[in-house]
Amino acid sequence: MIDRQLNYGRHLIKQFLKKASPYETVLDIGAGGGTDLKLAKDVNPKAETFAIESYLPYVEKLRTEGITVYALDIERDRLPFDDGTVDVVIVNQVLEHLKEVFWVFHEITRVVPVGGKVIVGVPNLASLHNRVLLAMGRQPSTIRTSSAHVRGFTRGDFLRFLDDCFPHGYALKAFGGSNFYPFPPVIARMLARIFPTMAWGIFFLLEKQREYDDGFLKFPVRERLETNFWLGEGR
Repeated sequence: MIDRQLNYGRHLIKQFLKKASPYETVLDIGAGGGTDLKLAKDVNPKAETFAIESYLPYVEKLRTEGITVYALDIERDRLPFDDGTVDVVIVNQVLEHLKEVFWVFHEITRVVPVGGKVIVGVPNLASLHNRVLLAMGRQPSTIRTSSAHVRGFTRGDFLRFLDDCFPHGYALKAFGGSNFYPFPPVIARMLARIFPTMAWGIFFLLEKQREYDDGFLKFPVRERLETNFWLGEGR
C-alpha cells in the first residue's frame, strides 16, 4: 500500500536540479545506484558527475555508467575536491546515518562556491505518523535505536543548525515534502504537496551566500559540546 520509493523524493530532486541549472559539476554523497546523478544528467547532459560511495556493487555500477567514484569515509576524510569547485552537492537520505554532521557539512560547504547549490533530503522527525507514534508513547520510525539512523531532523531544526554554524551562509531557495504515511501513493503525493512539513521526508535546496569561515568546525568548540566530534587532524 505504501510506496517507499517516494521516500527518496526524486521528483523534488529533479525540480531542484532544474532550479540549480546551469551547472558543470555535480557530486552525490552516498550515491547508491546513481539515480540522483542520472537525474542531474537528464537536466544537464554535459554535467560532469562524481559520487561518494563505498558499497562495492554500487561502486561497480556507477563506474560502468561513466561516473567518477570515490570510496571514502565521509565522517573522517576530506572530499577530494579543491575549495569552491563543485557546483551542486546532493546528499539524499544520508545525514540521518551520521554522527559527524559538523565535519560533513564543513566539507560540503568548503567545496561549494558562493552561489553553488546543496540539495538535502532527510526523513522528517515531525512527520504526521511520527507525531502519532510519539503521542502514543512509541518510538518515531525515523530514529529507532535498532535502525541505522542516529539523527532526527525537522525543517526548523535543520535550518537552525545551518545558521548556528554558518550564519547567513545558506539561503533556502526551495523546500518540499515527499510521501505521507500511511497513505497510498496517489493520496500521499497530494498530502505531501499540501503539508510538506508533515510528510515522511523533507527536502531542501540551499544556495551558498558568502565565503566560508570554518564555522561548522568552530561551533562544537565554541559551544563546548561535550561529545568527541571529529573536526579534522590537529583540532
